[in-house]
Amino acid sequence: MAENGTILVIEDDEALAMGLTDALEFEGYRVVAVRTGAEGVLRATREAPDCVILDLMLPDRNGFDVCADIRRTHPLVPILMLTARSAESDKVRGLDAGADDYVTKPFGVGELVARIRAILRRARRGGVTASSFRIGDAVVEPASHTVRRGRQTHALTFYEIELLKLLHERAGQVVSRDEMLERIWGVPASPTNRSVDNFVVRLRRKIEPQPDRPRHIVTVHGVGYKLVP
Repeated sequence: MAENGTILVIEDDEALAMGLTDALEFEGYRVVAVRTGAEGVLRATREAPDCVILDLMLPDRNGFDVCADIRRTHPLVPILMLTARSAESDKVRGLDAGADDYVTKPFGVGELVARIRAILRRARRGGVTASSFRIGDAVVEPASHTVRRGRQTHALTFYEIELLKLLHERAGQVVSRDEMLERIWGVPASPTNRSVDNFVVRLRRKIEPQPDRPRHIVTVHGVGYKLVP
């Protein structure tokens, strides 16, 4: 087995799947590539991969459903969704299904490899702390990847936990989008990268009493976000 871990690639485009396989194997990963959603769900269980790369458009099922199925049985595995769609609603829907991140086609293989490398490096060095913390009336539990508010408990993905931890560490201070992208996603800042904003939208729905009137994850226009516990 490759020392860097196993990556499951669920992609029906043979040329793209081969390109990803070659690039990831060159980086020292073991790659399992499949072409259908059904086989992807099956291999996720058999292989216990360290990361999943999932195409949104598959011949048998859409990636949203496949993502949700994998997430039910593998709640902590990082899932990166590949999509040819640029609509924000599709990206948010992917995050709602349990994806940790998305990359819009066409994309640079180097950027994708950098994101995978960053997320696995954090996971292996024990980036998730067992210490819980409170945001308003919500209690964040990093060890179990959950947030509890009242009687509702929501699952949190890897990037959601990392984003909340960073904001919590810097509570009351403005954290720029550029810093979030570089520290959490491991990619350079880009004016077209909406990853941070889409994750904030998702987190507000889980933490804020009124997501459209946020009191805790506050936007600082033109700069980034600030956590008000």
